[in-house]
Amino acid sequence: MFAVVTPDTIHLPPGAVVRLPGSWQDYQALNEQLGDRSSPRIKYRDGEILLMAPLPEHGRKVSVIADVVKVLLDHLGREYEAFTPITMELPQESGIEPDYCFYIENWEAIAGKDRINWGVDPSPDLVVEIDITSYTDVNDYLPYRVPEVWLFRKNHLVIYRLQGDRYTVETSSRYFPNLNVSEVVTESLKIAYERNTSAAIRELRRKLASEN
Repeated sequence: MFAVVTPDTIHLPPGAVVRLPGSWQDYQALNEQLGDRSSPRIKYRDGEILLMAPLPEHGRKVSVIADVVKVLLDHLGREYEAFTPITMELPQESGIEPDYCFYIENWEAIAGKDRINWGVDPSPDLVVEIDITSYTDVNDYLPYRVPEVWLFRKNHLVIYRLQGDRYTVETSSRYFPNLNVSEVVTESLKIAYERNTSAAIRELRRKLASEN
């Protein structure tokens, strides 16, 4: 099955990544053409438009990792807002669709809002990305100054933290400093694949409760 991108039709087979030269106006036109469709995902950077059709395993991993973050935040008694899907845009500069994002320190600033005004409202505190097709570049989040990005690639979670004008790899999360979140995510995904997601989340809740 071939990828088709025309003014009338956009169709990508699962797992396909298409890179096209294009302007911000071209990106907006494709976004309007896609409407509320969740696939393909679309990204704009430096005069280039990227389209990606996620594989089924992509969605499953996103769901499990997002559930893990929610369980950890609930365990710590933290307030938060969470979004998916969401399109982050800075006109003429960048457009990106994170797999999942969380407002933790800045949740009050966007609570109850149907639309977020990028460049005025704060960016998410934490973004989760699953990269199965080499589509994701953590530096895409630099214009938005997202404090922390979790990138799950090759069955391993990498934590990137914003330090000045670049992202650095860290061994711990600023939001869960006393937890080995990479180990927690890996174990939860293992249980989810061997049994199911609900079993993974129940086991994580049980383990956290037993450590108190």
